[in-house]
Amino acid sequence: MHIHILGICGTFMGGVAALARAAGHRVTGCDRGVYPPMSTQLKNLGIEIHEGVDAGQLDVEPDCVVVGNVMSRGVEVVEAMLDRGLPYKSGPHWLAENVLKDRHVLAVAGTHGKTTAASMLAWILHDAGRAPGFLVGGIPANFGESARFGESNYFVVEADEYDTAFFDKRAKFVHYRPRTVVLNNLEYDHADIYPDIDAILWQFHQLLRTVPGCGRIIKNVADENLVRLIDMGCWTPVQTFGLDDEGDWTASFADKVERRISMQGPRGGSADTRWQIGGRYNLENAIAAVAAAASAGVSLEQAVDALSRFEGVKRRMERTATVADIAIYDDFAHHPTAIKRTLASVRRRYPGHRVVVAIEPRSNTMKLGIHNDTIADALAGADLVWMYRPKEMGKEFEAALSELGSKIRLFGDYDQLVADMSTRVLSGDQVVFMSNGGFGSARQTLTAMLQRTRSS
Repeated sequence: MHIHILGICGTFMGGVAALARAAGHRVTGCDRGVYPPMSTQLKNLGIEIHEGVDAGQLDVEPDCVVVGNVMSRGVEVVEAMLDRGLPYKSGPHWLAENVLKDRHVLAVAGTHGKTTAASMLAWILHDAGRAPGFLVGGIPANFGESARFGESNYFVVEADEYDTAFFDKRAKFVHYRPRTVVLNNLEYDHADIYPDIDAILWQFHQLLRTVPGCGRIIKNVADENLVRLIDMGCWTPVQTFGLDDEGDWTASFADKVERRISMQGPRGGSADTRWQIGGRYNLENAIAAVAAAASAGVSLEQAVDALSRFEGVKRRMERTATVADIAIYDDFAHHPTAIKRTLASVRRRYPGHRVVVAIEPRSNTMKLGIHNDTIADALAGADLVWMYRPKEMGKEFEAALSELGSKIRLFGDYDQLVADMSTRVLSGDQVVFMSNGGFGSARQTLTAMLQRTRSS
């Protein structure tokens, strides 16, 4: 079967493409923006990508068009698909019918940490010999791919609450019918889709309605919105996780620099190990993954041991270069909560070093000004901040950043931003680029400039 995917370079749809290819289908696709890491993964799989959304790409008459949620009415290829009467489905619908059916689905949901927690869970199951399939919104370093069909009944999926497609405005995750669900946290986000937190809670409530009574829900004990969610109705046993002796499953740091972790299970067992990543939020991700793995029969000791070999996820505080003792990271953080937690983790892990940030406010929620009241506080933990200012950002956004004083430097041009950074970063700096997009290749450009001017 020939499957043509609209919006193929998105992390989710790129994963769907990889799974369809693994299932033996001929797969092609299109997108407006084609950039790594997803474009690289698709190219390595031999999947042809058409750059653009013109109607001509459908002249080959694919057997099924799989439509990503970035596509809307009025887009040329969408209108052609409808006019020609071609068969079409959403990505989540295709996934549910062709990959998830009759499997033990372990879904990781929440505002923050989905990709990392799902990657940890997939790695734990793999390390324990469970041979899971998975689809996550990034590329786990241990696997080198965002999706794998798997050889067993287990499948790990990052369960996104964003809407499904232009013809299906339900959250993606209602299609997945999971048996195990991780609820990491819940905050207001996706302001372009949901008017308030209650609308998001309602979608999560629909997810809980699909979890069988013989399944398992694993919930962050410290999140008040998740308490509200469970109170709306829950028909499945709930276990809680948290840090510092709060919850059925608990975790803590065994040293001051976050390189040793200790975890305890609900039956009184415990296990310790060293690991390669840091941050209290990642420790929450880890204990959630350990608890979820238990539903697949993986012991606490096995799971914690596997975490010692977990190498992280691309674009999640991924250290991409070190030049003249200047460490450069690529990070996906774009919500104030994630930004603040990430900076706190870097400062704790590298005491005595400056933490400097370059950030691109690219999410629809940020562009709508929803986070104007909290963005300055989120960035207060940095020593210096370079902010790319898109043209559509209003004066209120600039005013919201003014309380950062001399820390903040705003630029409307990527090259000017990088040129300024190259003259101000110092040896020992921890330089973090934050964006959920390509950031105009600013990180790569700075790295190249420093290699030319600072390398001995």
